Amino acid sequence: MNDEIFWRAVKENDKRFDGVVFTCVTSTKIFCKPSCTARLPKRENVFFVHTQASAENKGFRACLRCRPNDIDGVDEQVKTIVKACEIMETAEDISLESLAEELNLSASHFQRTFKKIIGISPKKYSEKRRLENFKIEIQKGSDVTEAMYEAGFGSSSRLYEKASDNLGMTPATYKKGGTGAKISFAVTDCTLGRLLVARTEKGLCGLKFGDSGKHLVEDLEAEYPNAEIKRDNKNLKKIIEIIVCYLEGKRRNLDLPLDVYATAFQMRVWDVLRKIPYGETLSYSEVAEQIGNKKAVRAVASACAKNQVALAIPCHRVIGSDGKMNGYRWGIERKKQLLNVEKHDKNTSR
Repeated sequence: MNDEIFWRAVKENDKRFDGVVFTCVTSTKIFCKPSCTARLPKRENVFFVHTQASAENKGFRACLRCRPNDIDGVDEQVKTIVKACEIMETAEDISLESLAEELNLSASHFQRTFKKIIGISPKKYSEKRRLENFKIEIQKGSDVTEAMYEAGFGSSSRLYEKASDNLGMTPATYKKGGTGAKISFAVTDCTLGRLLVARTEKGLCGLKFGDSGKHLVEDLEAEYPNAEIKRDNKNLKKIIEIIVCYLEGKRRNLDLPLDVYATAFQMRVWDVLRKIPYGETLSYSEVAEQIGNKKAVRAVASACAKNQVALAIPCHRVIGSDGKMNGYRWGIERKKQLLNVEKHDKNTSR
């Protein structure tokens, strides 16, 4: 999981990680600081090392743009937290207090610093690490019980509890590539064209707009290739009525259960989006500031683009700093129309 953290730092040009880690790009044989402003390389062409010497010994040359051999100083807090992550990667089970003591920090200070740098608490990080290890073991062909213990879960109840929150399906279903997951959907006309609503037993997993119902269904099937997908207009009728009322300005919220999977960063962004009041907007830079990283504007835009449930996670309320309707997954005109409906309804109700 450290690589996931380092890759996020690269995408966000996070200077705090300069000197703590270096980015080696196999396609160019160049190594950089995480804050390098050069074009973002493809993820599959990147690996990370902790020293300039390691990069050079592997045959990589220093980037002439960011000059990774010229490091003013290393952020000791980031260095400490990266060390903490490495300990958590190898430790079977370590308490917050024990980990903080090993790092010569108070538990409360360690907790605050970890969340500031990584974006989630040490406990959440540990849970996510275990789930990632579980998935790796499953993909290697281990059975569920073996993978459970290899990943550090002491009991099946703990695994299923966390998997339900983070995988969106049971571990056995995940092992089969999603086979057995049941998704019902319906397609209808609305003021924005065609609307597809898809739901698992837990909640909405898709709320999408388009010009063609056929294409929307094809996209759903491509997204969940191994799930059991069926049309169910009857049981989705109430949800569709709620959404249509919202689109017509007859209601202001969509308090619907969701079943979406997201990275820790995406979830932080989506939490901010769901708190933007009806009829109001934030810029991408303002969202980045609210999640604690002003430079994460591009990553915020990416998180908005990956939103699978329009309206329920209102990414249409995020605009450019200049007020322009920058990208929207379902089209700029739909974004304008949504904001106009919300603004008009809010003004007329005053």
